[in-house]
Amino acid sequence: MSINFPQAEEETVRFWREVDAFQTQLKLTEGQQRFTFYDGPPFATGLPHYGHLLTSTIKDIIPRYWSMKGYHVDRRFGWDTHGVPIEYEIDKTLGVSGRDAVLKMGIEKYNAECRAIVMRYAAEWRQTIERLGRWIDFDNDYKSMDVTFMESCWWVFKQLFDKDQVYRAYQIMPFSTALCTPLSHMESKQNEKTTQDPAVLVAFPLKERNSSLIIYTTTPWTLPSNLLIACHPDFEYLEILDENSGKQYILLESGLSMLYKDKKKAKYKVVGKLKGKEMIGWKYEPLFRYYADQFADCFQVIGADYVEEDEGTGLVHQAPAFGQEDYDAAVAAGFIHPKRLPPCPVDEKGLFTAEIPDYAGQHVKSADKAIIRDLKETGRLLVATQVSHVDKFCWRSDTQLIRKAVSSWFIRVTNSIPEMLANLESTTWVPSFVKEKRFANWIANAHDWNIARNRYWGTPLPLWVSEDYEEVVCVGSIAELKELSGYTGTLDDIHRDKIDNITIPSKKGKGQLRRVDEVFDCWFESGSMPYASIHYPFENSEEFQGGKFPADFIAEGLDQTRGWFYTLTVLGNKLFNISPFKAVIVNGLVLAEDGKKMSKSLKNYPDPKTVIDQYGSDALRLYLINSPVVRGEPLRFKEAGVKEVVAKVLLPLWNSYRFFYEQTVLFKKTTGSDFIAQFPETSNVMDRWILADCQSMLQFINQEMAGYRLYTVVPRLLQVIDNLTNWYIRFNRKRLKGAAGLEVKDTKAALDTLCQVLFTLVRALAPFTPFLTEHIYRLLQPYLGDALSEFSNSKSVHFLSFPTVQESLFDEVIQRKVSAMQKVIQLARIARERKTIPLKTPLLTLVVIADAQQLRDIEELQTYVKEELNVRDIVLTNDEERYGIHLEARVDWPTLGKKLKRDAQVVRKALPELTQEQLRQYLKDQKITIKGIELEGNDLNIVRVVAKDNPNIVKDEGVQYEPAFSEDMIILLDTASHPELIDDGIARDVMTRVQKMRKTAGLVPTDDVRMLYSVVSNPDGVQFETLVSSRQSQFESTVRGPLEPFSPVEGAADSVLLEEEHNINNLTLLLRLCRI
Repeated sequence: MSINFPQAEEETVRFWREVDAFQTQLKLTEGQQRFTFYDGPPFATGLPHYGHLLTSTIKDIIPRYWSMKGYHVDRRFGWDTHGVPIEYEIDKTLGVSGRDAVLKMGIEKYNAECRAIVMRYAAEWRQTIERLGRWIDFDNDYKSMDVTFMESCWWVFKQLFDKDQVYRAYQIMPFSTALCTPLSHMESKQNEKTTQDPAVLVAFPLKERNSSLIIYTTTPWTLPSNLLIACHPDFEYLEILDENSGKQYILLESGLSMLYKDKKKAKYKVVGKLKGKEMIGWKYEPLFRYYADQFADCFQVIGADYVEEDEGTGLVHQAPAFGQEDYDAAVAAGFIHPKRLPPCPVDEKGLFTAEIPDYAGQHVKSADKAIIRDLKETGRLLVATQVSHVDKFCWRSDTQLIRKAVSSWFIRVTNSIPEMLANLESTTWVPSFVKEKRFANWIANAHDWNIARNRYWGTPLPLWVSEDYEEVVCVGSIAELKELSGYTGTLDDIHRDKIDNITIPSKKGKGQLRRVDEVFDCWFESGSMPYASIHYPFENSEEFQGGKFPADFIAEGLDQTRGWFYTLTVLGNKLFNISPFKAVIVNGLVLAEDGKKMSKSLKNYPDPKTVIDQYGSDALRLYLINSPVVRGEPLRFKEAGVKEVVAKVLLPLWNSYRFFYEQTVLFKKTTGSDFIAQFPETSNVMDRWILADCQSMLQFINQEMAGYRLYTVVPRLLQVIDNLTNWYIRFNRKRLKGAAGLEVKDTKAALDTLCQVLFTLVRALAPFTPFLTEHIYRLLQPYLGDALSEFSNSKSVHFLSFPTVQESLFDEVIQRKVSAMQKVIQLARIARERKTIPLKTPLLTLVVIADAQQLRDIEELQTYVKEELNVRDIVLTNDEERYGIHLEARVDWPTLGKKLKRDAQVVRKALPELTQEQLRQYLKDQKITIKGIELEGNDLNIVRVVAKDNPNIVKDEGVQYEPAFSEDMIILLDTASHPELIDDGIARDVMTRVQKMRKTAGLVPTDDVRMLYSVVSNPDGVQFETLVSSRQSQFESTVRGPLEPFSPVEGAADSVLLEEEHNINNLTLLLRLCRI
């Protein structure tokens, strides 16, 4: 009964389609308390990658869990369909910028091109998400380009406008010349990386002094726009004479290392020192003449406190249109004001305009070389080098951003920072450090939000203005626009091409008000998702107020702390004075195996589809969520890790079911009755233990899922699977097979227990591994009988409720006893492995040294211990001295040395003199005085060791003890070979080989065959016939029948299924399986 996990998953997908599983689950919970989940919308312009699969897995597990807990969990897929990502794809296709494309083809055709590619990969997304096992509604999805969504964005904006939270300002903003638009400060920090830029020192000769001011800049392209030079009023500047050139320069002393490669060898002398405030008002010669007349009053030194002592020369060139600090300093000095804006000779493509004729048409970054060349020719350039530094790049085009003055529309954010931080406290973040550090810091340092973009495909800003901007009307709905404008046509689309021609009559006698050119930042749209996705407040007001807001749960990647999490938070606090979500899981980045970013061009990661096709979605899901990535840390994706999940989790779970199935078939054969599970109380220790373990697991899952700690849940689930397969089934095989020599009633009790555990596990695991649990559940259904009667619809495991904790099945005493047994077995296995003695080799004695309680617990379960460890005798004792167990004090000397200093040597010399009684007392009291020096806590580490010379053990002839230790238990395993055990070893080995032959022959437990043997070679004279006959009952219970002799001269009969020759020590046997 083998399984192909990917094929079984595809069958499950077909089954879900047949029963309309997701919609059925929603109907089953209709009318129940809501659990609200928001899906952060992706762009459909690319195929889903591992990052998407990770967040989709998290977004599936949590809603599935709460659905099974009885909550109604709506799940609608959402799409980001506007903005830069879409337009950038079109611009690349057409080979021109958006503005040029619009001028050439018109905005209507340009937007039509955008609309055509928006859902390019929607089908692939749907197929991948379905195959991943995520249940979400694609048919009732939301798109940010839907008129209902856009109208709600208008409503959101009008609420802010009416609260005086919107303003227009001239500010220096991060600007993408590739996209021809300003970006918000939030967007500008999403792609920071190291780059190389030119770094120059330039001289500005003073007009009334025989000296030059030296400035340092990494943006030579801003020098043609220079108006001022800033100094710090309180800094002390040097005036030096450069002896090589005979010229005098002014700069900070710290700037000398930039002017001279080797300051010690440099030939200069200090001719004076002066404070920055003395220089304020000094005039200098303009570097270029482009603005020498228009801004003739400029070109002088101003004071600015932002100038730093350890950066540059302490003199900062000021181009107020290209730096916020420059702009603010120029305004403060009175040279720039709203009626006199600074020169900004750079267009939206980053090209110099005709105002700078020498470089007109050149991109500013390309013009750096020409500017440096020209400065060299005029003698103004002193030093030109390259500098490596971190700068901001466009998150979409990956081109270096510039800073540029723009008139734009802003939402006030800084005035809401205290409120946002206060409301943040009531939210749960996993991991918590993202909330406490990263997100809280981001909010605390937030800027006002530039929400306008000079683009075309987006939700238009609903602002109609007069030419002088003194009259501004904000529209909050389509109906309001019609009412104010008198427009009578249909407005089922409110993109720019449909509304830009609509005007509103001025109420102040300013003619017709026209809509501003800008569209919304697409992050404003995604931040409006809680309202816009349900067309609130135009529809669904009752739903919204009845549990649709705020969300109980959201999840996205770490990068969204500066993206969606932030915009949701700003708008939720602005509109309703609360955080728009209660809990959030923040995942880290999924990287390639080499630690680099996953790259299609580098092909440094396996195709997600290939991984799913080879291993299945369950394996991928478990691999992802059982990794550091769900704690906000990076994950190096390893295909081998997915494969390991199959081997260590899915196969053991499947084999547990397969074993159960085989035993039910055997049960019917031996009893004549179909097995139908009942779940009464059982008296068997192992039954009660595994049932109690399941209850502990359920209690733990409920606790951890309430805290959204997926990374703690999965290990506990895996522990139960391990307990089931490697402990319960392994230790109860004979009972489950009906071969333990007990009544049918005991076999039925064991099968009932195994069925109950499997039924509990498939429900508990269903949110995590939805495919395999569904597959096993459907196979389990015929055996569950009345257990399904409590469910209104039991077609799918996902229609059932999450298993409730049954207090009556908790049994701490049983769990304690089995835990003690497990510890003994694990320690003894370690001892066997250390001596490379296989389990099939019987050993004589196991000594267990522990406290009285543990010894009583082990005594009750020693039958299991003997059988599992293949030992004949177990000695239980607390007499450590009898077996030469001594206490020994070990010390971390570097740590203790720091604490004790010179006294450490005193302690070192005295340690060997401590008695066993003193060490035992230290273990008890956790303190001791040695030579007047007090030690406590972890100063000493007391360990148990076996004495090399133990007179008590020497007397035990032939004994060879191999020890293994835990904190509260010691085992001694006699690893010596004893003649009386040789026959037991041979018998056990033969049984193992017969069982393997049955598997090779393709037999199942219910297949009865004759098992025959013939001795081929026996040089040691082993009495094999006597060995077998004296153990026939053992053979019959283990391999389901007697082992009978046959003569090889008879030849192989037609009834032979399999014949193999086996060597066991020096004994050679021919083993045969024959039809009966």
